[in-house]
Amino acid sequence: MIDKLEFFITVAKERSFSRAAELCGVTQPTLSAGVKQLEDSLGVLLVNRSSRFHGLTAEGERVLEWAKRIVADARAMRQEVRALKEGLGGQLKIAAIPTALTMIPALTTPFREKHPGVRFTILTSSSTDILSMLDNLEIDAGLTYLDNEPLGRVRTVPLFSERYRLLTSTDNPLGNRDKVTWADVGRIPLCLLTPDMQNRRIVERLIRDAGGNPEPALESNSVIVLFAHVKTGRWATILPEKLADSLRVTAPLRAIPIVEPEAVHEIGLVVPHREPTIPQVAALVLEAKKLAKNPSPADL
Repeated sequence: MIDKLEFFITVAKERSFSRAAELCGVTQPTLSAGVKQLEDSLGVLLVNRSSRFHGLTAEGERVLEWAKRIVADARAMRQEVRALKEGLGGQLKIAAIPTALTMIPALTTPFREKHPGVRFTILTSSSTDILSMLDNLEIDAGLTYLDNEPLGRVRTVPLFSERYRLLTSTDNPLGNRDKVTWADVGRIPLCLLTPDMQNRRIVERLIRDAGGNPEPALESNSVIVLFAHVKTGRWATILPEKLADSLRVTAPLRAIPIVEPEAVHEIGLVVPHREPTIPQVAALVLEAKKLAKNPSPADL
């Protein structure tokens, strides 16, 4: 039954039987037959389809929520039994917003010292996609904003506060200032993250509230791309203070505090709000709480 529920979850997420079959590692007839058997056992139609996927039925939408819960519990049970026998192992998948990527080693390094059998997969994604991947059982945890946009039903551990800096060269406009305002940065060309990133939405709102009209000269979903352009001395960007510090900005570049207002947003760990929690995730939450309580100097 669990494999059929996993087939159904994947079909609902991909909205395609062929793509779902590929992701599940089975043939399309095998996947279609599994979904049909699930429908027969429940006595309802779950998927509107002819030769193609046409969405879930009302019953299918409700069964999807149960399927996610049952599959998550089954995975948690297997992981817990394995951990009791062999200690923590397996894989932890974590997705983070681009501006929080440099915080991840502060979690994964002490975690792996305690649990060397666990492997990590680290992804970068938008805050919206992180919540979607958590809901669809594609990742185990995420690092994202906690206080700016709705999170839904997740458990959270606040880790640090995000403040903002103008990253530019001393030869550029505003480059000789000790501090700048959001109205100031709204008057110069910027390279920013793409609009799907919550950081971009935060920055745009702050500039607009200060009377500006943000029109970036360059946008990317990678902070490395933004930083590489700033390093040429011809561009400017806005980055969180911690990220700017981790990039070790040196002359002629400067990371200038942005004030009026001094905006602050909370970044933290998010995990599914499910009980029981898989042992790896429970251990990660414990590590996050330790980090929040006793941050190292490099994390401040």
